[in-house]
Amino acid sequence: MIQARGAIKTSWAERELAERARVAGVAAGKILVSALVVVITFLTGCGAARPSKYYQLTVPANAPSVENADAVPVTLLLAGLMTSHLYREDRIVYGNGPEQLGTYEFERWAEPPAELIQGVLLRQLRASGRYRAVYYRRSNMKGDFALRGRLYDFKELTGSQISARVTLDLEMRDLNTGGTVWTHYYTHDEPVNGKDVPAVVAAFDRNVQRAVTEVVAGLDRYFASHPVK
Repeated sequence: MIQARGAIKTSWAERELAERARVAGVAAGKILVSALVVVITFLTGCGAARPSKYYQLTVPANAPSVENADAVPVTLLLAGLMTSHLYREDRIVYGNGPEQLGTYEFERWAEPPAELIQGVLLRQLRASGRYRAVYYRRSNMKGDFALRGRLYDFKELTGSQISARVTLDLEMRDLNTGGTVWTHYYTHDEPVNGKDVPAVVAAFDRNVQRAVTEVVAGLDRYFASHPVK
């Protein structure tokens, strides 16, 4: 009897040790698998990192070295466009209505839209040769007239017909009198000829060129009807 009980105790202990070894092996295997998953995920993420793409608008050639014979003898100062925080960042904005907007993660502008438009307008006014000088407005800069405005929309409209909407409002003040002498409101949805982001950017470019052309022509008409001596 005594020997039988001893044999039973020995057999139970052996089974207990074997079970503990099995459990420890399973746990170690799970830890190893988890570690491999983490490593594979990290390596896959590093290898599949998507590069960002940046886009810019078309700008005209540099201003002519000699003013036109009929150039208006004034210095224009171009202030920045006020706008929402969305258009003070470099992300391309899209949406199918006024309530919800989104941004692309890897498709971005080279500069915030408000600055892109300001740059195109400045270069176009300079290239026209119609004014004595055109500068960005700075605190210590002296000029005769100042242009300022607000950018309301610069977004891709999704839907059955994709388009690029640009909406802005500009005004010009006479810095000698402080009065507003000219205003211009622009809004237009330019159809996108394609389904990818470069096609959207091309539509934005056409839209901005159209807006800037209208502004330059409007200023020409103002100074033609209000000669500066």
